[in-house]
Amino acid sequence: MSDLVSGFRDPDVARRIIDELQRVATRPCKLMEVCGTHTMAIAKNGLRDVMPQTVKLLSGPGCPVCVTANAEIDLAIEVGRQPGVILTTFGDMIKVPGSYSSLSQEKADGRDVRIVYSPLDSLTIAENNPDKHVVFLGVGFETTAPAVALTIREAASRGLENWSALSLHKTVPAALEALVNDPDVQINGFILPGHVSTIIGVEPYLFLAEKYSVPCVITGFEPVDVLQGVYMLAKQLADGRAEVEIAYKRAVMQDGNPAAVAAMNEMFEATDAEWRGIGVIPGTGLAIRPEFARYDAKKRVPVTPPEPREIKGCQCGDVLRGVVLPYECKLFGKGCTPEHPIGPCMVSSEGSCAAYYRYTDYGKA
Repeated sequence: MSDLVSGFRDPDVARRIIDELQRVATRPCKLMEVCGTHTMAIAKNGLRDVMPQTVKLLSGPGCPVCVTANAEIDLAIEVGRQPGVILTTFGDMIKVPGSYSSLSQEKADGRDVRIVYSPLDSLTIAENNPDKHVVFLGVGFETTAPAVALTIREAASRGLENWSALSLHKTVPAALEALVNDPDVQINGFILPGHVSTIIGVEPYLFLAEKYSVPCVITGFEPVDVLQGVYMLAKQLADGRAEVEIAYKRAVMQDGNPAAVAAMNEMFEATDAEWRGIGVIPGTGLAIRPEFARYDAKKRVPVTPPEPREIKGCQCGDVLRGVVLPYECKLFGKGCTPEHPIGPCMVSSEGSCAAYYRYTDYGKA
């Protein structure tokens, strides 16, 4: 283990932070870890079990697979069903259930659905299959969107006419505003996502502190990172402050990654997007700009998906809002497991339900 990592897993350091947290966290509070990787880290390292009784950690909508709405999955499936289309996707989208099917089921039924490890891989597939139209399914937040933007630029540079992207990307900050205004949640502070923040920096979150007086801390994913972030939030609450602080300075700069943001702005424009469990949030989607329409699968492969329907009994949407904890869903660990997921929160390794199931005893007999 490198010295850089080992320091953030040091049990003695963790215990000291826990002791300080016990001292300052005197008032009840609900803190939401926005990122699915934080949820996984918290569950894997047993951090919920060391929280003061006053601190309740809630999972949020930071798993890109989980927040992709059924209607969007249905759209991707319908695109993949069109003659001559090769649909390429990251592997974590394969098993996500839509209203009536999944990409895994479509592949089993003979559709040409392929897993890629980079958007650039889909360009290679397009070059090797000039008689097919290759579509890359773009999901995720500001973390993955720049890579897709640069892939669109590369497709234009290569003059590829048989490739396009289906952009289902979403942006995080405005979704947090929707949660702040959700009366069912009443969040007192946000553990902000480390990966997204490496791209966008601090400024896009400032309104949460300035307009809503909600403390925020950007932190990393090791146990000490997470504990430090929770401590800093508890300290803000104890001091009566609301700021956006960085506890992950080894990775996150104040202004993020301007080059990555510029690439997104070049290729995408804001549009409305549907978030599972939250609904349509204006301006949180990333649509391919009209000047790059020849690389927009929504224009190149127009389809009409079926009317979406929700999965009976699945409370993934409520989990993503922090209204219920994963094990409070009646399907958790019964019909729904990582091996046989019913809802998307049990599919991805970043899914809250999958993290609880794999790393905790909550909800298990």
